[in-house]
Amino acid sequence: MFLSLYGRLQEQSPAAVIILSIAVMLLFGFLMARITAPWKLPSVTGYLLAGILLGPFCLNAIPAPIIEQTEFLADIALAFIAFNTGEFFQFDKLKNNAGSVIFITIAESLTASAVVFVFTFWVLHLDLAFSLVLAALASATAPASTMMTIRQTNSKGDFVDTLLQVVAYDDIVALLAYSIAISAALSSIAGEPIHFIGMLVPIARNLGVLGLGGLFGLVLHRAVEKQQSRDNRLILLTAFLFIFCAICAITKVSPLLGCMSMGTVYINTSGDHSLFDQLNNFSPPILLLFFVRSGLSFDLNALLKPSGSVGGVSLLLIGVLYFLLRIAGKYFGAFVGCLCAKKPRRTRNYFGLALIPQAGVAIGLAALGARALGGEMGNALQTVILASSVLYELIGPACAKFALYRSKSYACAGQDSPAPAVSKPACAQPSSVELLIERIQEIQEELELESAHRDQESASVPALRQDKIPDCVAVHS
Repeated sequence: MFLSLYGRLQEQSPAAVIILSIAVMLLFGFLMARITAPWKLPSVTGYLLAGILLGPFCLNAIPAPIIEQTEFLADIALAFIAFNTGEFFQFDKLKNNAGSVIFITIAESLTASAVVFVFTFWVLHLDLAFSLVLAALASATAPASTMMTIRQTNSKGDFVDTLLQVVAYDDIVALLAYSIAISAALSSIAGEPIHFIGMLVPIARNLGVLGLGGLFGLVLHRAVEKQQSRDNRLILLTAFLFIFCAICAITKVSPLLGCMSMGTVYINTSGDHSLFDQLNNFSPPILLLFFVRSGLSFDLNALLKPSGSVGGVSLLLIGVLYFLLRIAGKYFGAFVGCLCAKKPRRTRNYFGLALIPQAGVAIGLAALGARALGGEMGNALQTVILASSVLYELIGPACAKFALYRSKSYACAGQDSPAPAVSKPACAQPSSVELLIERIQEIQEELELESAHRDQESASVPALRQDKIPDCVAVHS
């Protein structure tokens, strides 16, 4: 039905096909996010499900050329996500316990990657290139679901502070791991030996992108501070991000680390959070299109049919093992990291449960990896990541809420935010009528005190005169 409609529109106006496809993606993504909202699932889950529903294995509502021509959305979405992540790297807040946070981050992320690689390459005997890239993607964590749960429960404390910093650092480790893995994977596919020096090349490229992103952040700060209009500030930011993405596309480097550096330099030089708020208000439609487009690329047949496999192993089995092994690696790595960092027992016992969600960064890197690997291997990689991301986003918020409760970060497991039994919450603002009543009561209390004070003075004055006048007379005499 949809394709026949697009066919008729294609004859009359090719532009109408593109516009209508984008409108359908936006509308279905919005509707699915609304449907999944009562289950307290993040919007990303609804967007992915909308893409799967619109894809070629369900409704087939989006033409294949549109799906192929929107690959650039992954770069733009990663740029937006990375720039916003840079807001969390404020040096004055991170310097107090940066050492322990970095250690925990490296422990939990690399342990998850190591566990996935050992099982996929040494146990299942999958291709080295596929195993390397899949293991690198296992290190990524999605902060959105965790932060949403923290806000819903109004959680506070050392557990929450450490968690927010770890998920921010996690993206850097994931990008570096992916850069090394994709370089080694491409060398393996080409039949070239994997050298240590060759693995340093992508690290050097990312360090160069990191420095270039910091330079862009400085220039952005100088350009934006002279602008009084909010519209002009947003236009400049979008232009800077697009230019940076174009440079990264030319050099075949992910824009994630550079855009994160841009946001970090900007927030530390300007202290301006309003620009990040503007981008947050502008980016939802673009991020929605990216996640829906990712769902459109989901190969359901390859996941469910026995013919879909990598190295003779069913893709469904690979997906299930990846789903379970990454959770085990995250939990064990976080436990060891918190133990070495001398965190409290309730922190190390439940910290790994809050690191289960995986969406934005992993999906973006999977899209880049699928494009780099190409063929069936690239499609299999993206299918496994998308399928597991949906499951992670389904169980992630519940696991994070349980971890926050068991770590004593909020009061009661049966409520979303702690509140005193009798008194009004501190965050509630009194109405104008309540303020008027309070002022009237204060005035009445002042009048009563003044009246009592006058009565006391009137009673004490005669006694003072009787006691003091003779003394005065005696002195003068």
